[in-house]
Amino acid sequence: MSTFFLRVPLNEKVLFTKNLALSLRAGVSLVNSLKMLKKQTKSRSFKKILDVLIEDTNKGVFLSQSLGKFRKVFGELFINIIKIGESSGGLPENLLHLGDELKKKRELYKKVKGAMIYPIIILIATVVIAASMIVFVFPKILPLFQNLGADLPFTTRLLINISSLVSNYGIFLLAGFLILFVGFRFLITIPAVRFIYHRILLFAPIFNKAIVNFNMANIARTLGMLFKSGVQIIESINITSATLMNRVYKKELLEAADGVRKGEFFSKYLSANPGKFPVIFANMVEVGENTGNLTDNLFYLAEYYENEVDDFVKNLSGILEPVLLLVMGGVVAFIALSFITPIYQLTRSIK
Repeated sequence: MSTFFLRVPLNEKVLFTKNLALSLRAGVSLVNSLKMLKKQTKSRSFKKILDVLIEDTNKGVFLSQSLGKFRKVFGELFINIIKIGESSGGLPENLLHLGDELKKKRELYKKVKGAMIYPIIILIATVVIAASMIVFVFPKILPLFQNLGADLPFTTRLLINISSLVSNYGIFLLAGFLILFVGFRFLITIPAVRFIYHRILLFAPIFNKAIVNFNMANIARTLGMLFKSGVQIIESINITSATLMNRVYKKELLEAADGVRKGEFFSKYLSANPGKFPVIFANMVEVGENTGNLTDNLFYLAEYYENEVDDFVKNLSGILEPVLLLVMGGVVAFIALSFITPIYQLTRSIK
């Protein structure tokens, strides 16, 4: 079965782990549990996946092995946690733990996405207002300005040129914008370009610290979950790297895993890269390595950085609102001056 078009929402994955754990704890067989889940799910993609899981389970295939066919859908973390649960005999417990952690990750993603709605609405409103004035209002007043016979202000001449450009070449401008947008989306699918893009984001004003905190929360929570499930440190770091979207941190963790493989402490690599891994993160990992409480410290760090992201999200509107309103006000003021100034000159000349 092709997995290219299969998409399973994170919410469905959380329900899958929780409900499967409860069914197994109640003594229901794995096959019957999967059949019940198929009846409950609303996702067509998930129904197709569950058909394969049920068929494989009937043949005696391990659940983790069957899920491996859908690696792009579920990811390394999901499959490995289940694999370890099957090996240790604690599959229901691992599924419940996985469901809890996935739920926390889902909430973190929702907060970040929700924080971007307000700025996007303001920017869209600014563009719509400016475009409406230039395309619909200004052309009706333009003949009056052209008949004045006087030198028009720079802002008015600029607006006339913009209006003419949009009126004559609007379709081409729109097509060019769409080509640029699609081209950019295509370019960032190339690993090397995506890596550069993610590196640039780490230096973005306002958002850079939030991006670091977001990645620290994901790294800490994923590593903590894997350690708690009994995965060895090198494998845990590699799996965590595979779950991250940011390619800079993917690369950093792979290099950290190589260092650990050579006998170095994980915290040593983190401390050597303070630009990407905050000092408190490296210090807490070092303390955990020395005291044997690394798993607990990682979960503490996950909570800490999730709270940092939460605070950023709550304050984002307060940070961006003055900037966005200034931009919006500047655009509207520029257009208003372009209208009012020549009209004022006309009324003075009549007097």
